[in-house]
Amino acid sequence: MRAGRLVPDDLVLEILRERLGRPDATQGFLLDGYPRTQSQAETLERLAPLDVVVWFDVPAGTLGERLTGRRTCPRCGSVYNVVSRPPRVAGRCDHDGTELVHRPDDRPEAVEVRLRVFGEQTTPLLEHYRRRGLLQIVDGAGSPAEVTVRLRRPLGAPERL
Repeated sequence: MRAGRLVPDDLVLEILRERLGRPDATQGFLLDGYPRTQSQAETLERLAPLDVVVWFDVPAGTLGERLTGRRTCPRCGSVYNVVSRPPRVAGRCDHDGTELVHRPDDRPEAVEVRLRVFGEQTTPLLEHYRRRGLLQIVDGAGSPAEVTVRLRRPLGAPERL
């Protein structure tokens, strides 16, 4: 992961199988960033039926900026972005003052590898899910609030709570 490579399928599958077996997943679940390969997609479809697959369409430059700008609090897990959601005090968590960390997989050289691997292995899944009638493309550019509004429709959620 630190080098920007994907986690091995067997480990991801073990984690997924365990998590989907919990009671709170019986009424539905949301996966973020999975599946990433054709093999994972086929395995997931054997484990659980899917209602919808959402692809967030975001320009590569925006993705790179989001990832390389991410900072995390190692104590409480809060996530910041130096551009779009900076902490009140640079480099410090707003909640507990802990020094924020820049994860190794969010460094520019690792992000470059991650985006390349993503394009090679994950982009082909678009056609896979399009053929099955599951694919919904959502414009992922903009603020979290803007993207959330766009996401609600393909998930069948009311536009406003």
